[in-house]
Amino acid sequence: RVHLVDSGGGSVQAGESLTLSCAASRFTSCMGWFRQPPGKWRDGVAIIYTGTGGTYYDDSVKGRFTISQDNANNTLYLQMNRLTPEDTAMYYCAADDALVCLSRGTVIPGGEVLYDSWGQGTQVTVSS
Repeated sequence: RVHLVDSGGGSVQAGESLTLSCAASRFTSCMGWFRQPPGKWRDGVAIIYTGTGGTYYDDSVKGRFTISQDNANNTLYLQMNRLTPEDTAMYYCAADDALVCLSRGTVIPGGEVLYDSWGQGTQVTVSS
């Protein structure tokens, strides 16, 4: 497994931006960000296959969120722009060595249960 430490969450107004960071003990093949709104399931919002840099974004965040990797510092980022109250959730970094995020060459989120390493979570609250 991989040790992951999430950070960067906070409380912002709608329309503002935040950048989440995930410091990893090492990179794995598939890494990404999941979020869990209050009373709802935890779903993948942005995934990266670190081998090629290929990405997946949930439709709700396309064009607003950007996932990126810093190989030199083993850090994963999630740049979140134009935040809305619907983005309010606990955000978790996830990682797995298996190719859980690839299907026929396409990056997919994979299910929550497929990732074996998780950060502690960082809260993002967006007010209108």
